[in-house]
Amino acid sequence: MRLKFWGTRGSIPAPGKDTVRYGGNTPCVEVRLSNNNLVIFDAGTGIRALGDKLIASGESVRAYLVISHPHWDHIQGFPFFKPAFISGNEFTIVGPQSRHVTLRQMMAHLMDKAYFPIQLNKLKANIKFMPMREESAKVFDAVLTSCFVNHPLLALGYRLDAAGRSLVYISDNEPFDREVATSVKNVDSTIVRKYSKSKADPNQHIIDFVKGADIFIHDATYTPEEYVNHVGWGHSHYLFCLKIAHEAGVKKLILFHHHQTHDDATVDDILAKCRREIKTRSYKFECHAAAEGMEIEW
Repeated sequence: MRLKFWGTRGSIPAPGKDTVRYGGNTPCVEVRLSNNNLVIFDAGTGIRALGDKLIASGESVRAYLVISHPHWDHIQGFPFFKPAFISGNEFTIVGPQSRHVTLRQMMAHLMDKAYFPIQLNKLKANIKFMPMREESAKVFDAVLTSCFVNHPLLALGYRLDAAGRSLVYISDNEPFDREVATSVKNVDSTIVRKYSKSKADPNQHIIDFVKGADIFIHDATYTPEEYVNHVGWGHSHYLFCLKIAHEAGVKKLILFHHHQTHDDATVDDILAKCRREIKTRSYKFECHAAAEGMEIEW
């Protein structure tokens, strides 16, 4: 597998001179399987530049676009994804859907004529929709498995396994706490029931899902100090990332979904603290901070 980060920021784009190294675009990750088959995770603003690169190649595009959840920062780039406007291209959009709104309706609402001049049904590419809950599906020569994560609305994390290689993408996820779950009303009851029934650490659900992954991309929006004032917002702090990575036995942790107020110096500091913690605790995995343009092959 090969991957490239096109957007690493969370919640809202944060362009400017202070975010040049880690990037200001919202989530988008390109993954290449064997035969160069393309899987895209999330359609934040980073997908615009990916689309431009695909157009420049001059080739027809056939890809899976895997959406973690339909919050703005994860879909807002799709209307500017040029390959979707070209006949002959094929996309299967994968993602969760609620009991009241289908996956297709969610994407169509993004391009409603009240907000955008071109509607979803006017796109010239062949676009299919594949709703997922917790299940597995064949994606080219890989297996895509989904897992409910602790985030407002129905949100999914994904695992991609192919030819003995594995990638886990969990963009938005908060440590699950039973007491908090009884007071927070913005998480789907399906997720609350799933996690609450565990007799041990309810976050074992995530640990088991991540187990043994080569690459583990996870939400690291907050510092532990910031998290105290954002419980229930659906995001993690970096110490939780380290805990999951260690207990799941991953090879490489990538801190992702950087907070919009965290400039390059702040992300540098967070990464340095993570690496010190890893050394102190004798953890065995590598740790990096996602940056636009970063590429990994394994």
